[in-house]
Amino acid sequence: MNQLDALKQHTIVVADTGDFRQLAQFQPRDATTNPSLILKAVQKPEYAPLLADVAARWRGRAMDEVIDRLIVRFGCEILALIDGRVSTEVDARLSFDTDATVARAERIVELYQAEGVHIDRVLIKIAATWEGIEAARLLECKGIHTNLTLLFSFAQAVACGQARVQLISPFVGRIYDWYKKQAGSGWDEAAMAGAGDPGVQSVVRIFNHYKRFGVATEIMGASFRNLGQITALAGCDLLTIAPDLLAQLAASDAPLARALDAGAARAMDLPAVNYDEAGFRYALNEDAMATDKLAEGIRAFAADARRLEQLIQAA
Repeated sequence: MNQLDALKQHTIVVADTGDFRQLAQFQPRDATTNPSLILKAVQKPEYAPLLADVAARWRGRAMDEVIDRLIVRFGCEILALIDGRVSTEVDARLSFDTDATVARAERIVELYQAEGVHIDRVLIKIAATWEGIEAARLLECKGIHTNLTLLFSFAQAVACGQARVQLISPFVGRIYDWYKKQAGSGWDEAAMAGAGDPGVQSVVRIFNHYKRFGVATEIMGASFRNLGQITALAGCDLLTIAPDLLAQLAASDAPLARALDAGAARAMDLPAVNYDEAGFRYALNEDAMATDKLAEGIRAFAADARRLEQLIQAA
């Protein structure tokens, strides 16, 4: 048995890609996309006709609508190849506007429904700002399920659990990146690998808290840099993995055992934690890594959204 098959025994495997042609070989249950992945995909020759078709059909419409139609088109193509759900992202430029995020999410869901896609096969991705978490709470009340992304801190995870969002995506690799950069020449890769990885430790803490206190929100580890981060989180609810790492898992027959155990977490002596808005904002502010990476992630996704708009205009 290869490591990918072994991992699937403990964890739901999700493909982290906008390149839907890569999906069949790995047979993931779900798939995730974001503006950066869609931008990367549409610049490949094989996707040029798809971009041109969407741009031509909806020319003259507001750019935000054309963008949504493009990402939903990708989502529909992905859903034709998988059995589960696809995550589709709301424009990161709305990350601090609850009402605008709700409205954009509702339109994305309506576009999917117009294509015959059931609402339960779509997760709306929203940045885990306070405003984004509040938007997700409102959407969940309407039966629209959400995936809170750009999640780097325990405080963000706790607030998402309180809002009863469907799923969170803690970013393992980006946390690792920040600590490695901060350490500079003092970084000890061997000591910071596997269970010692700060990104892995962040997800383990969230997992144990959620399972201990019966939080129903699903945890999907994301943004991986190496196989060690993935194998150290075997047993997490879901892991979303890029195609190159999926290929490495499929090519390896090294042993892979469960690392996270919900039953053990339920027996842990952990303090209950809750946040109101002021407490959330202060806790996030106290976490320099999470503050830096959240802001950086929103800027990067916003920049890629603007580049996507330029490609549509040029098509």
